Amino acid sequence: MSRYKRADEIGLNEEQTEAVAYHENEQGGHMTNMKYTLLRDLPSFRVYMGWYDLQKGLLKFLSEREFLILSYSISTQNDCLVCGTFFRKILIEKGEDLENLQLSDREQVLWDLGRAFVVDFHHIPEDVYVRLDEIFSETEVIQILAFAGQMAATNMFVTSAKVDLDEVLLNYRKKEKYNG
Repeated sequence: MSRYKRADEIGLNEEQTEAVAYHENEQGGHMTNMKYTLLRDLPSFRVYMGWYDLQKGLLKFLSEREFLILSYSISTQNDCLVCGTFFRKILIEKGEDLENLQLSDREQVLWDLGRAFVVDFHHIPEDVYVRLDEIFSETEVIQILAFAGQMAATNMFVTSAKVDLDEVLLNYRKKEKYNG
């Protein structure tokens, strides 16, 4: 059970209703347990929904699969049940075999960065930076790193607030301790 009530359980005020409409209509997002929990505080909700702006920027130079690989690697390394399961569901529905995930060089460096970022963002291995710099421009690497920070922060919020796994994700979670 979630630690904190969601805004939709308490009743949305006008500003919250407008924020939901903007998120769904302009950002193309779907309201989830995490988002309704964040909606209890509009500034917090708006900051975390900045994730969608970062996603749009990344999708200008990453494929959708590359974006999902990066997000999934961060979320599973962070042992985030909600976010890890969310990306697991998307990847499975796209036909991916997550037990035998085959990665291109670009996907591999994004996977390695995501894992290393969570393990110790102070000491990301130099070879990861070298591979990133060989593939992406400096601006693109900065965008990737900014997104990694936002994704990790999302994982931390969801886990620390003990947000319930959304019902649509229940059949996609792993049975054992979550880590991919």
